[in-house]
Amino acid sequence: MVAQAKSEYGMHNRSVSLAANSTEVEVISEDLQNETQPKMQLKRELGLFSAANFIIGIMIGSGIFVSPAIALERSGSVALCLIIWAVCGTISLLGALAFAELGTVVPRSGAEYAYFQEAYGGLHRFWGPLPSFICSWVYVVVLRPAEVAVIILTFSEYICQPFMPYIGDTPAESLDLSKKIIAVLGLGLLTYINFISVKLYVRVQNTFTSFKLFICLLVIILGIYELCIGNTENLSKGFEGSSASPKMLALAFYSGLWAFDGWSSVTSITEEVKKPEVIMIAVPLVTAVYFMMNLAYMTVLTIPEMIAAPAVAVVFGDRVLGVMSFLIPLGVALSTFGCALSVQFSVTRLCFVAGREGHMMEAFSYIHMQRLTPAPAVVMQGILTFLFIVAGDISSLIDFVSFLIWIFYGGAMVALLIMRKTKKNISRPYKVSTWIPVFVIFIAIFLCLIPIITDPSPRYFLALLFIGVGIAIYIPLVYHRWRPQWMDKFTFYIQVLMEVVPSEQDVD
Repeated sequence: MVAQAKSEYGMHNRSVSLAANSTEVEVISEDLQNETQPKMQLKRELGLFSAANFIIGIMIGSGIFVSPAIALERSGSVALCLIIWAVCGTISLLGALAFAELGTVVPRSGAEYAYFQEAYGGLHRFWGPLPSFICSWVYVVVLRPAEVAVIILTFSEYICQPFMPYIGDTPAESLDLSKKIIAVLGLGLLTYINFISVKLYVRVQNTFTSFKLFICLLVIILGIYELCIGNTENLSKGFEGSSASPKMLALAFYSGLWAFDGWSSVTSITEEVKKPEVIMIAVPLVTAVYFMMNLAYMTVLTIPEMIAAPAVAVVFGDRVLGVMSFLIPLGVALSTFGCALSVQFSVTRLCFVAGREGHMMEAFSYIHMQRLTPAPAVVMQGILTFLFIVAGDISSLIDFVSFLIWIFYGGAMVALLIMRKTKKNISRPYKVSTWIPVFVIFIAIFLCLIPIITDPSPRYFLALLFIGVGIAIYIPLVYHRWRPQWMDKFTFYIQVLMEVVPSEQDVD
């Protein structure tokens, strides 16, 4: 249908040109075509405020409301725990600074995938494209869909929490089913938002992030108030009980850095961000918020109370907010929904770029003709996430590949150093000191070895097996470029059903 329309339009232009016998008419016809038909490409809709909200929306998920107890338990003391949170924020900031430079050198969506493609792609015919393919394979097929499923299940949990006193006698099976239904409805809503419009996503995300920051500020203000009235008993313990175990301290850093994960997110959607350097605003802001919220928790709650609490923020709210304590679970629910919305938004752009480069099926690089969103990629992520939600408890599945994140971060730092040699002439509006990517590389190696050394669980070998499956797919479909006939049929049906077309790679 699209090809026929283009053919008729071309015949019309040629007839006008022949009738007028004038090159001026041809130029006018081309100008009219350019004016009336928008470019089939992603648009730069995210300004400074929206891009900052995007990063904050991913970084501040459920972690800061639920998991500070893990770092406290592993560090053993209030003071050491606060230091660990500050250091985790600093490490994340250093990584973010390096990614800001990468975003100016490789102005394409895809984050680590795009950087691997640019740095390693031309080094070797077989090994060069492999890192970027494995990156897209892990992120698109398992890691991000499973992460969205866990986040949206957490959203469902906290939506139900205010009503738990009224449904306490409900059988556990019925309650779990209800939570899954709510999670699926939430998934459907966020998938619809990402499918329908980038502008709608921006409005929803900005609203949710603003409310999320309001809840964070509420916790911080209440903590400051408790400090001002003299509740310093818990903080006065300082380093008392600090852990001397390198293993426990390393795991404390690991849990803290996991809470900060998301600082690289804006570089996954570079083609839709007007100012990628916004990463240098959002990460320090999140670091300050995390530090102050932990300080607030520790002001009100004792160490045993924090460690025993399944959701620290909820216990904190019950202690200081009284009848208004429902604001905390509501805030966590909105926070997790906004986080899931942004994670899905991010990974669909990675899927889009990988499809454009031939590392995913071609149909996933197509965009909607009117909405200019990567509709096939959005729908695929919705389906994968739905399968993970139905599967139930998938946190162990995320453990299979979560430690791989820092492998990709380390690989991105190596890519930065390589491109400083191979792309010396590219303009770099922003450039970090060499020691920063080198330092992040050592941190990445350290964090990737921690779980294997301290807990040599079979799940890490399963993660490596999943990578092996990716290599098995890479050899025939990417390296040898074998294209089964069913792929062409699949692409055709996707075009017809979703009204999508190939995108233009340049951006406005």
